[in-house]
Amino acid sequence: MKVLVAEKCGFCPGVRNAINLAKKTLAEQQKVYSLGPIIHNEDVVRQLSQAGLSTVESVESIPEGTALIRSHGATQQELETLHNKGLNIVDATCVLVKRVQKIARQLHEEGYHVVIIGDKNHPEVKAVVGSAEGVEVIGDESDLDKIFNHKKLGVICQTTQSPDYFATMIGYIGKLPFSEIKIINTLCRETKDRQEAAVKLCRQVDIMFVLGGLHSANTRKLAELCKKHNPQTYHLQNREELDINILSGKRVAGVTAGASTPDEVIREFVVKLEAYPV
Repeated sequence: MKVLVAEKCGFCPGVRNAINLAKKTLAEQQKVYSLGPIIHNEDVVRQLSQAGLSTVESVESIPEGTALIRSHGATQQELETLHNKGLNIVDATCVLVKRVQKIARQLHEEGYHVVIIGDKNHPEVKAVVGSAEGVEVIGDESDLDKIFNHKKLGVICQTTQSPDYFATMIGYIGKLPFSEIKIINTLCRETKDRQEAAVKLCRQVDIMFVLGGLHSANTRKLAELCKKHNPQTYHLQNREELDINILSGKRVAGVTAGASTPDEVIREFVVKLEAYPV
């Protein structure tokens, strides 16, 4: 089978930095705890766990040693609690996520009611909400009543959302009665480039594969976008999940991957596809 790989896919700089920091910390420190999965990829989390990284869901679960802040960041309260416990802190937060947190604080200080467009359950969004007072999360049109009576709005977005989603939500917000609105584009350029490359590729192939963690927001978004343009799109975590029966009658396959998907996962998947006879 002929296999085409998207021009931009796989690890982004923020994820690569987080993993390198984790490996460096594990080599230098004992009892290292990650506050939540360091990235949204089960294979990588499992590998780091085998190397000694313990993943916990709360600061209360870290008794001693080193606390590793994952790529999605942590709330101000969580960071203060870690400091007060006297723990060593290694911050692997993506620089773009840090920027969003800083912007949220600045907007609040300037008197804006801060609104972040995105998924309220995503750890990045939770960290931003916890970085300034009164931040509201708007996921869809049903959330607009949360900001209906505010006159000054400061609007930002979860970094891994798509430009189309951001623009659609801005359109909804723009219909509200406010006196002033300040919109800052906090979308990740890496995410945007990956989405554009994936959509371009999926239009050229018989079947499209999006590789990455099922809990990864940017990977799910890639799969959603590809499926709109190619119904034969499948979101898989790795080559073990591939059912070769779906390849029947297909001659050209496309492959892309989320920002938290290792290069080796992509390579192994491509090799398995290429071995399929057409």
